Amino acid sequence: MRTHYPRTPHLPWSPGAAADDVRAAGLAGLAGREVVVTEKLDGENTTLYADGLHARSLDSGHHPSRAWVKGLQSRIGAGIPAGWRVCGENLYARHSLPYEDLDSWFYGFSVWAGEHCLDWDRTVSFLHGLGVPTPRVLWRGVFDERALRKLRLDTTRQEGYVVRTVAGFARADFGRYVAKWVRGGHVQTDTHWMYAQVVANGLGPQAPLWAVRSGSEPDAAQLAAALGLESAPVGGGVEPVAAGAETVLAGVEQVVAEVAGRLDALASRRTGEDRLAGVLAAVLHCAPRARIGAWLAAGPVGMPLARRVADLVGLYPYLQRPFPDEGRRAGLVRMAVAADLGVLHALAGAAAGDAADAEARECVEWSALYAEEAGLLGPDPLGPLRAGLREALGGLGADAADRCWAEAREAFGRGGISTAEEAVAATWRWRDGGFPRLVQLCGPSGSGKSTYARSLPGVAAYISLDDLRAARGSRADQRANADVLREGLDRLDAALAAAAGAGSTVVWDATSLTEQQRGLAGAVARRRDALVTQAVVLVEEAELVRRNAVRPHPVPAEVLSTQLHRFSPPYPGHGAAHRIRYIGAGGTVEDTAGSIEAAAGTASVSAAAAVAVATAVGEDG
Repeated sequence: MRTHYPRTPHLPWSPGAAADDVRAAGLAGLAGREVVVTEKLDGENTTLYADGLHARSLDSGHHPSRAWVKGLQSRIGAGIPAGWRVCGENLYARHSLPYEDLDSWFYGFSVWAGEHCLDWDRTVSFLHGLGVPTPRVLWRGVFDERALRKLRLDTTRQEGYVVRTVAGFARADFGRYVAKWVRGGHVQTDTHWMYAQVVANGLGPQAPLWAVRSGSEPDAAQLAAALGLESAPVGGGVEPVAAGAETVLAGVEQVVAEVAGRLDALASRRTGEDRLAGVLAAVLHCAPRARIGAWLAAGPVGMPLARRVADLVGLYPYLQRPFPDEGRRAGLVRMAVAADLGVLHALAGAAAGDAADAEARECVEWSALYAEEAGLLGPDPLGPLRAGLREALGGLGADAADRCWAEAREAFGRGGISTAEEAVAATWRWRDGGFPRLVQLCGPSGSGKSTYARSLPGVAAYISLDDLRAARGSRADQRANADVLREGLDRLDAALAAAAGAGSTVVWDATSLTEQQRGLAGAVARRRDALVTQAVVLVEEAELVRRNAVRPHPVPAEVLSTQLHRFSPPYPGHGAAHRIRYIGAGGTVEDTAGSIEAAAGTASVSAAAAVAVATAVGEDG
């Protein structure tokens, strides 16, 4: 069934309202409600379905400007459930306003399940899961007419804005919950755009990334440019390429193409961030994993995706090696906490082909077969267990819930439990939250570990190896490191013992660059049954060098270089940590892993997962 998009009423102060336009009868529908204000884009209103599309008119015919969006619909249509529709703006052709840096030629602004419009946050998750960007948010909060009247737009580049309730609504209520402000004289051309020569709007640097998200064939050179890389294959081989502090390898086109093909062939086809993570990991699969995360996080993709790409690059070689079958399930479940196993196996298989290693390919194929039979190859294989446990533990504090989830994951990996009910029964001992908490800092000198940790509330004990060295005479004196470490671990053991029953927090401040180093404090934490949260600080090398130069106690340049070379950030689900927080250069948490809740800062999910999230539309009210 095809449905045209309703006409959006103008706000009372909209200067662009013409005599025949619909005007808002009042603002009672918005008053007292949380609203989101997004930029109104100057394009053609277009609706996409699983099996087709149309412009505002249901019988809209062919026009050259619609060819590209038809190709987009053919790629993402399979991710739109029957009876759903995606409404947005086709921006391929220039209308009255020229655009030079679009993320895509199609932006989505609403998703409808029959006669119900999804709430804004589910709309964004669903659209980004398909690989469709959304308009820029200009303001969000409880409706405030004065605040909206004060919004100032550059009307030479912006057509206006749209305000809608954050909550979902029925189609019959559209006119009460959606309104727009349009600049005066917004049509400034003598000839209607449909009868003029088609001039394409310009795409910006993020466009290749959004193209990959939506299922387009990836172009390794365009992706390298979007990431700030420069590559040049030489003589059929590869040449190292410098990208700031990063070194990557060129000549990866074949691996990139094969990864995309494998992802598209999965039973649950990957789109959105899942597909982009796999493709970017293919571009960077020969680069040092430890530096990928910090470098990408400082660039255009942000911490959550940067961390996932880095973990994919670090983990895929393990799938190319023989692994004992008796430990395979537990190993794969741990990997599933850090990475999408479908994407990980696609990358490992493609990279093995690149290496022409028959044994590696066989190992990957056997691992994929095992993972498929165990039900672990889907986009979120642990999701049902986590959701069931989260619902059963409703009302429990975050620390206790995260501890129960971590213990349940381990039991699930061992095969000891298989359902949420069994997980609830198996985790009773941690529900009171009386266990001690350990925050273990991880990162090179000068990355901001101590600054972050000293801002944490409710810390009962703070153990810093630098402070212990300073107490002995000099924090730069490394000669007594063994004694300092021994003293620090003794203090940690005593602090965690004192925190037992009270649920207090202890901070371990050391570089903790390797799994071996982290394991020393982790062993003490296990003995004291502590919840371990690793705070991993990811800052790119150039910034670390700059910070080190102005620190009161700088480390020698060669020491910092050695630290960067040795730094191997922990993987979620591995080692002693129950959960991980990722701290960016700004000193704030930009991503989490291992929590029973969704990762902080994750902007998008796969289309399949977004459909599952948005199914219960009746909850929107």
